Amino acid sequence: MKTIKGPAIFLAQFAGDAAPFDSFEAICAWAGSLGYEGVQIPSWDGRLFDLKKASDSRDYCDEIAGIARSHGLAITELSTHLQGQLVAAHPVYDEMLDGFAAPEVRGNPKVRQAWAVDQLKRAARASRHLGLDAHATFSGALAWPFLYPFPQRPAGLIETAFAELGKRWRPILDVFDENGVDACFELHPGEDLFDGTTFEMFLDHVGQHPRANILYDPSHFVLQQLDYLAFIDIYRERIKAFHVKDAEFNPTGRQGVYSGYANWVDRAGRFRSLGDGQVDFGSIFSKMAANDFAGWAVLEWECALKHPEDGAREGSEFIRSHIIRVTERAFDDFAGAGTDEAANRRLLGIG
Repeated sequence: MKTIKGPAIFLAQFAGDAAPFDSFEAICAWAGSLGYEGVQIPSWDGRLFDLKKASDSRDYCDEIAGIARSHGLAITELSTHLQGQLVAAHPVYDEMLDGFAAPEVRGNPKVRQAWAVDQLKRAARASRHLGLDAHATFSGALAWPFLYPFPQRPAGLIETAFAELGKRWRPILDVFDENGVDACFELHPGEDLFDGTTFEMFLDHVGQHPRANILYDPSHFVLQQLDYLAFIDIYRERIKAFHVKDAEFNPTGRQGVYSGYANWVDRAGRFRSLGDGQVDFGSIFSKMAANDFAGWAVLEWECALKHPEDGAREGSEFIRSHIIRVTERAFDDFAGAGTDEAANRRLLGIG
């Protein structure tokens, strides 16, 4: 068995214009001071990382990795969540999603989509330069506006959407394969890949591509009321990345899963800092250990109530206390009789 690596932290929710969150050097010093051992880098945030340079220059990647190491940190994965969203974007969201893209491609969905594809391919090359074997991303969404089956969906609508999604992602996945990196999709509402069923549909349309894998985040499954523990066993071979994020679901007589357009504080389902929600992390870490998950346990902090710096400080120790250092021998080895194959055959009466 393998021991999960960590604790690590996803930097996206902490990056900002004020120190120590405004440069890679400073934010690594901050993360290291909290006891983190790894950082997941948002590749779109130029304050922390230059994706173009990283995809073209191994020397730049060595420099970035060196900065992390100087603070006792490893780079766990790169993230292209925002760029991945733009690989497939329904026109209804065009204006809202423009902010995810570089200024020069905004207002032109076709050019923006080509830019997003290039970003993903660059992320695959940059990951190879950094010596990484997993990458975090989103799938984007063409079918999401038609999630609820009323008005009745036209026959073939979802099949057409997933065929197009697969067509767009297949060449990207091939580039990830060429670079020895798994593309790990965070299954997330707002994406066409938001649960196991949609992930399986996607796999069918990318020919069961070996690089199409999962970033496991139980918080999104709590909000969907999906069995997040059974999910681990079903998709154990495809789970290649792990966000440790808490959530709670408290339905009332007024709202349930859809939460009535309420803001985050007032939603029946909402994200919480680690330990403040309902996720059974003891069982999750046990299953991950039993399934030989050898990746990183990465804090993704999102909470409508707690200050992010408090969440980060508490999250480091929370993850560390849940990581199971796996045993190298069976607990009952002391009682072993030391028999051999001949003895086994005699015991079975087949000597």
